[in-house]
Amino acid sequence: MTKVTETPTTESRKVDHIRINLEEDVQFPRLTTGLERYRFMHQALPELSLNEIDTSTKIFGKRLMSPVLISSMTGGTTIAREINRNLALAAQKLQVAMGLGSQRAAVEDETLANSYTVRDLAPDILLFANLGAVQLNYGYGLDHCRRAVEMVGADALILHFNILQEAVQAEGDINFAGLLSKVECVCANLSVPVIAKEVGWGFSEANVRQLVQAGIAAIDVAGAGGTSWSEVEYHRAPTTFHARVARSFADWGIPTADAIQFARSAAPDLPVFASGGLRNGIDIAKCIALGADLAGLASPFLRAASESSQAVESLILELNAQLRIAMLCTASSDLDSLSSAELQLRP
Repeated sequence: MTKVTETPTTESRKVDHIRINLEEDVQFPRLTTGLERYRFMHQALPELSLNEIDTSTKIFGKRLMSPVLISSMTGGTTIAREINRNLALAAQKLQVAMGLGSQRAAVEDETLANSYTVRDLAPDILLFANLGAVQLNYGYGLDHCRRAVEMVGADALILHFNILQEAVQAEGDINFAGLLSKVECVCANLSVPVIAKEVGWGFSEANVRQLVQAGIAAIDVAGAGGTSWSEVEYHRAPTTFHARVARSFADWGIPTADAIQFARSAAPDLPVFASGGLRNGIDIAKCIALGADLAGLASPFLRAASESSQAVESLILELNAQLRIAMLCTASSDLDSLSSAELQLRP
């Protein structure tokens, strides 16, 4: 376990997070995404050709080749710049959506903005800016949100909700009181859509209803079962006390499969993004069938982007190939058809 001995900066936290995600086992020890509980009814006579399968979709007015979302990961460091640019090159080439990591570091220090800048490489992609929702209780306001969007030329802003991560950090921002009215103000006045995103513990149905009432334009459920950020914080805890507190929450959260269904029930008319522990195109297909519109992955893309843009491209193509075959084997010619494909809940 890595020990932090001095108060970290936002930038140094980002370096820690990248390194720990790449070097340590930070998956949920026992809690799963819940996707393994579901199995498609196989259709041996789909009356389709694989060449007919259409995985394209449209979100916020932009046409995407596939429902694959490169989930928000990083920024604010030199190494993050290379990672983001490798991700963006592949996203542009294959026309998938991409989220940037929290831009707080660049809001605090404008010299770090170039670690998030990708529009020169990816002028056409659906791109999401990103700030922590809790920062609205720590001096951030509408202007900061506008700066984050303008800094990267984003099509929408993610406000991420990471209460458990902040709570187990020695230096965490822990005041989430009265936040909803501030989120509502941002939604009402920002010129681009606002997406509410958890970071790995999922939204309850009641939470989604609150966020919809506040004006959120899309929900990224980011459920439990993939990377556990309490485990990440365990590895960078400054004391044994903080490490033990963080470790106790290793299996906390709402599994991704459940969180998708909560969000779709509470927000039947909004885009729902599934993320949290997805690892292949079959997982993506299951998420679409459970009610999602996009399916995001982070950890697999972080590893690929740490290698090259070509590795990111290969991963996207692999995910899409798996998705297309799953669609063929469920007699789903497009994503609308897949959304009503028969899923069986395994005993």
